[in-house]
Amino acid sequence: MKILVLNCGSSSIKYQLFSMEDRQVIAKGGIEKLGLKGSFLKHKHEDGRQIVFEGEILDHKSGIEYILGVLTSEKYGCLKSMDEIDAVGHRVVHGGEFFSSSEFITDDVIEALVKCTNLAPLHNPPNLKGIEAMEELIPGIPQVGVFDTAFHQTMEPVAYMYGIPYVLYKKYGIRRYGFHGTSHRYVTARACEILKREYAGQKIISCHLGNGASIAAVQNGHSVDTSMGFTPLEGLIMGTRCGDLDVGAVTYIMEKEAIGLKSANVLFNKHSGMLGLTGISSDMREIEVAAGEGNERARLALDIYNYKIKKYIGSYIAAMGGLDILIFTGGIGENGDESRYEISKNMEFLGIRIDESKNKGLRAREQVISTDDSPVTVIVIPTDEELMIALDTEKIVSERK
Repeated sequence: MKILVLNCGSSSIKYQLFSMEDRQVIAKGGIEKLGLKGSFLKHKHEDGRQIVFEGEILDHKSGIEYILGVLTSEKYGCLKSMDEIDAVGHRVVHGGEFFSSSEFITDDVIEALVKCTNLAPLHNPPNLKGIEAMEELIPGIPQVGVFDTAFHQTMEPVAYMYGIPYVLYKKYGIRRYGFHGTSHRYVTARACEILKREYAGQKIISCHLGNGASIAAVQNGHSVDTSMGFTPLEGLIMGTRCGDLDVGAVTYIMEKEAIGLKSANVLFNKHSGMLGLTGISSDMREIEVAAGEGNERARLALDIYNYKIKKYIGSYIAAMGGLDILIFTGGIGENGDESRYEISKNMEFLGIRIDESKNKGLRAREQVISTDDSPVTVIVIPTDEELMIALDTEKIVSERK
């Protein structure tokens, strides 16, 4: 079975084509600046060939049509025709309270996704456009939606409710939803596979640390808590997002700076976090260089970043009554040995013991980095959300045949 995985953003489309027999990526790439001047497509073949196509790509339908054309082209492609694509898996950001698992796309599913648009106005509309475009271009092709929020639908009300009037939850669905669910689900299951442990018997904390970052507490194979909330803004300090912030501070800043809702949204989502604290960059590598050169704000930002993660880890250990596995994933989690060390140090009293020789210099490779006598296994696992989407798609489509 060959499965095309699509991740449609407002101005981008990322794709990977999988051969499910051996779980190999046959081709992958993406379109950037969709609908804007200077749009282009980068395509990489499994044999290593790479090509960039520049041209006017106006919308998601024409973008996906462009992708299909490259995949089936005689010179750059890997398919003889579009008929070789057996199914399409879509990353969908928000499934609200409708979906607790991946779903075969039907009219009812699309109707529910439209209802979730208010919860993710920047993400769900392009996700829907990708689904609609595929149906137009390859009518009747099986499609599956894999939701960022679905994995966290196992949280209990004690974990997802906010201290606001209950009527607002019932009226607008204001609650903690959590995100990065596909990543957390993949790495927690993969950790148990590597360590040869029963998924259902483990207490796991998964740290997805990238420009966007979140932590999930996973007990007996189910998400019981997560740091992101109603939106991806809540929780950890991220590249450009502020993370947890007193609502009173938000209204105070809006009053003092005389800014409206749109400007406040941009401020806390795009100009805060590590970028706002350092005034340098949202890129952790650049911040670490600056800190090494004596920049005090950069050092302070790194300390705050690591401290916040450490606090969440401690709180989730308390919530689960213990910990068996601690996972680092995402761009920083997979490559940031300094961050992993600083987050984990002085946590021996909780059973977390890092082996510095295993951790130092480790980049994007599956490896245990805890000491042999550590009660908690600490492991680095590169995330693979696209493979998780492909596996879900394969399973759901096969079950319907």
